[in-house]
Amino acid sequence: MLPMLLPHLGSRAAVTCEYRCNNQCAHDAPNVSENEYFADVARKALSRRGALKAGAALALTTAGTAALAGTAAAAPGIDVDIDVDLEVQLGRRVAGLNFKPVQPNELDAVVVPEGYEQQVLIRWGDPVIPGAPKWDIDKQSPEAQAKQWGFNNDYCALVPIPGENDKWFMVSSHEYSSEQYMFRGWDPNNPTEQQTRTAWEAHGHSVVRVERNRRTNRLEVKLDPKYNRRITMTTAFEVRGPAAGSKYLKTPADPTGRKVFGTMNNCSGGLTPWGTILSGEENIHGYFGNADKVTDPKTLEQMKRYGVTNKVTTRKWERFDSRFDLAKQVNEPNRFGWIVEIDPFEPDQPPIKRTALGRFKHEGANVIVNRDGRVVAYMGDDERFEYMYKFVSDGKFMKGHSKRARAHNKTLLDTGTLYAAKFTGNSPAAEIDGSGKLPSDGKFDGRGEWIPLAHNDKSFVPGMTAEEVYVFARIAADKVGATKMDRPEDVEPSLKTGRIYAALTNNSERGPAGKEAATEVNPRHSNKNGQVLEIEEDRRDNTATRFSWNLLLVCGDPKAADTYYGGFDKSKVSPISCPDNVAFDPYGNLWVSTDGNALDKNDGLFALPLEGKERGHVKQFLTVPIGAECCGPIITERHVLVSVQHPGELDGATVEKPASHWPDGGTSQPRPSVVAVFKKDGGRIGR
Repeated sequence: MLPMLLPHLGSRAAVTCEYRCNNQCAHDAPNVSENEYFADVARKALSRRGALKAGAALALTTAGTAALAGTAAAAPGIDVDIDVDLEVQLGRRVAGLNFKPVQPNELDAVVVPEGYEQQVLIRWGDPVIPGAPKWDIDKQSPEAQAKQWGFNNDYCALVPIPGENDKWFMVSSHEYSSEQYMFRGWDPNNPTEQQTRTAWEAHGHSVVRVERNRRTNRLEVKLDPKYNRRITMTTAFEVRGPAAGSKYLKTPADPTGRKVFGTMNNCSGGLTPWGTILSGEENIHGYFGNADKVTDPKTLEQMKRYGVTNKVTTRKWERFDSRFDLAKQVNEPNRFGWIVEIDPFEPDQPPIKRTALGRFKHEGANVIVNRDGRVVAYMGDDERFEYMYKFVSDGKFMKGHSKRARAHNKTLLDTGTLYAAKFTGNSPAAEIDGSGKLPSDGKFDGRGEWIPLAHNDKSFVPGMTAEEVYVFARIAADKVGATKMDRPEDVEPSLKTGRIYAALTNNSERGPAGKEAATEVNPRHSNKNGQVLEIEEDRRDNTATRFSWNLLLVCGDPKAADTYYGGFDKSKVSPISCPDNVAFDPYGNLWVSTDGNALDKNDGLFALPLEGKERGHVKQFLTVPIGAECCGPIITERHVLVSVQHPGELDGATVEKPASHWPDGGTSQPRPSVVAVFKKDGGRIGR
């Protein structure tokens, strides 16, 4: 059986799972540690602290668009039990949410609410750097792709340019290459060196200058010769923090352990208060081959914990560069799996790999400035039974955009304390049976603590040095008994309230014999639909080591007994499945994008209030085309931006037989793109 035909979860195509994460859901999860089961921790449950009070949140402001063909307005005739009249009536009570929900569908289009328009801002292959050639799927080269928008855009951020109204740097990650959909005549057994090197340049990030056209209220990409750039698998990165120079990072090509070429599988990310981007290197395990040639038992154990087990990889990069050949450079995987920091204001400076934030399959990192001035970064490790983390800096944030302030703030992620999260439920163990039935108190909630792993050169984990903690953070979290979660992806604090929201996407392995059973924070066996978690740190201090938590959403079919929508009437909500990324709008509402909708409909973007009588009232704002994932949401007063990733990636499709013709329509090839949505009358989103 070909790897791409292995079983997979939800509606995501097996071929997408193969290219993006090496089919990790088709294999046993690499976490085999025996952390406490819920039956054990429930006996230690703390007294009820009261339900969390949800709050508002603050988001970036932005704008934007360009041009789109072959898209659709809200699709009529989809059979979903949503009372539209009541939806509109209730929406008027919540600023930012007064729109008619889009109905679930399976269209090859981006579908937006009535009264809204959409346009594509930039597509795979569009120029990023002046002089980039026009994209032609039959004339691809590494040199061309190095100047063009990369493949499979994911995280997207708009960084305001100080002193220049309506001008930003847009920074987007390009998570992975899907060669089957990139190259005509692709032979998975015999990729060419030209194809391989082109794929290297399709990874990484793009930085483009964008400006709002004040007459049309749309964003326009500018080919800025100074600031626009591509960051790819051939870009030099500097390694900083406590693991820089570690013996585990040294290779024949870099005996210093301080310089890495490239970044891979960059998923989500966050915008720092000092105007840089943090991007998470996630599923790095599928890029390295010849693991069977490694003989050292400890090294094999460390690699296996990160899923690095391939004899032959899907892309076969090991044929063209020895750093992907574990028989020749066994430490190379340790140089990936970090948070990378990119400064769009300094295009001549190398991006940084921040080792103080630990190495694992980072979805991303999101930063908040605590009231004492220290910065706190929240992170999730996106795999079944993995953990949530946070980092608290030693230094304090310096306000302002001066050169001195920025230089200081860009050191804050080098020193501090790394923690892993442990959750405790407050319900009797018998009430958490894996069915998803609410406990007798009417909520899934409880208490938690942040367990310290390391502070700079000091380890808090018995039997591990500090450098081992940072390089092998998963193993460190195993040892301290962190709580195994259902794929913790985006973890983001509200910049206004300090509360933290985490998307837990799903976990098909929870509950079967030999696997961890349900816990109150992960309450369903064979969890197909995921949940959204809400955390409040004690005293609303983001540096605290204890917190309260509750599940805001237990996702899935609203008609099903095992779903929960914040206590709101489930007959009046849009169905949501497999939450992936979260964002906040200027009114304090939470927006959630999805990946792998297990309800057999296209993925999309959803919004809900976090307080008041309509807390949990989920409304779908848009859907993305067939085969696509909805990524990188940015929500502003007048615009919504999303990254449409891997459109048309359906099993059996190829360049010769495309399953989608989005975004250009006709007989065109599908192209990952960034889309902007706005009101036809130029008004505010949801007003």
